[in-house]
Amino acid sequence: MPGRNQNRDRTLSIFLCGDLMTGRGIDQILPHPGDPRLHEPVVEDARRYVELAERAHGPIPRGCVFAYPWGDALAELQRRAPDLRLANLETSITVSNDYWPGKGINYRMHPKNAPVLSAAGIGVCALGNNHVLDWGYAGLAETLRVLDQTGIRHAGAGASRRETEAPAVVALPGKGRGRVLVFSFGAASSGIPGGWAATDDRAGVALLPDFSATTIEQIRRRIAAARRPGDLVIASLHWGGNWGYAIPHPHRSFAHRLIDEAGVDLVHGHSSHHPIGIEVYRERLILYGCGDLLTDYEGIAGYEEFRADLGLLYFAELHPRTRTLAALEMVPLQTRNFRLQRASKADARWLMEVLNREGRGLGTRTEITQENALRLLWE
Repeated sequence: MPGRNQNRDRTLSIFLCGDLMTGRGIDQILPHPGDPRLHEPVVEDARRYVELAERAHGPIPRGCVFAYPWGDALAELQRRAPDLRLANLETSITVSNDYWPGKGINYRMHPKNAPVLSAAGIGVCALGNNHVLDWGYAGLAETLRVLDQTGIRHAGAGASRRETEAPAVVALPGKGRGRVLVFSFGAASSGIPGGWAATDDRAGVALLPDFSATTIEQIRRRIAAARRPGDLVIASLHWGGNWGYAIPHPHRSFAHRLIDEAGVDLVHGHSSHHPIGIEVYRERLILYGCGDLLTDYEGIAGYEEFRADLGLLYFAELHPRTRTLAALEMVPLQTRNFRLQRASKADARWLMEVLNREGRGLGTRTEITQENALRLLWE
C-alpha cells in the first residue's frame, strides 16, 4: 500500500476542500457585513446564526480580519505550500437583493469580504452548485466579476452554457509544461433547481442532465478540446444530499466512467455536510464528499451524529507524468466561534474510524500520523 510520498519536489501538490459557505453568519462577522435580511422559512436575519453560535460556545468578535475564519488552517496551508488550492464556493458574492423565490435558503457575502478567500490563497472556486444563483442573475454576474477582480479562477457557472462548460486553467511554474484544468458540474440531487441550467443565451450553472453515457461523452469532448499533453484534469462535482454516508450507485459508476472514458484524473465531490467515503480507482483519487469547511452551522441542533463541526483539509500528491495518486493526507479541524482549530486526538480518531468504516467497501482505510493527520492507504 502507498504511504507518504518521499520526494515532494517530483509531485504535484493539490489542496482540496468541500463547501465554503462564507455568507450569512460568517459574512456578518467580517469587516464589511452585508444586508442581514434573509428569506428563509424560520430565520429572517443572518445575525441570528451568529447568536446561535455564541449561545453554544461563547462570544465571537465582530469586524474580524479576513484570516479569522481560517484559524489553524492557515499554518497548515503555509507549511505544506500546495501548488493549487481548490474549493467549492457555495455562496453568492453580491449586494443584489433579487433573491430566488421559493429557494428557502439564500447565501450571500458582501463583495468587500471577498478577501476572506484570498486569505487562504484559494486559487480556483468551483461554482456549479445550488447556492451561486441564490440572489438572481445580477448576483451571479457580480459574483463572477468579483472573483475575476480578486484573481481567483472559477468554473461551473457563467453567462452562457459555453462559459459554464469551460474549465478553470492553472499553469504551474516549475512543474513542467503541464497545466491543471478544473471542470465544475452540479447535479439536481444536490438541490440545484432545473431552471438554473445555463443555455446558449442564458446565464446559469453547468447542470448535469443525468449520469448517462451521453453525458459522459459530452464531458469527454469538452476535456479533449481543452486538454494539452501533460495536463491534469479535475472534475469538481456538487452532488447528493447533505446528510448520510451512502454513495449512490449512479455516483460511483459515473466517477469511474469519468476516469475510464472522459480522461479525468481526480474527482472532487462535495455537497455532503460531513466527510464520506474515499476511493482510489485505477490509481486516481475519488473524493465522493469532502464535507463542509467554513459554515455558520455552529449552534444549530440536529444531525449531531454526523459531527458536522469536524472538517478536513485534503492534501493530495500526484505524479505529474502519470497523473496518478502518490499520497493523500487529511488534516482534521473543528469549528469553534466560526473559526477553524486543530481537532483533538480523540476527534481525529473518530474521523479515522468513520472513514475506515465507509472505505471498507471502497478499498481504502486511514491511519493517524504523528502530526495528528490522517493518511490514506489503498489496495
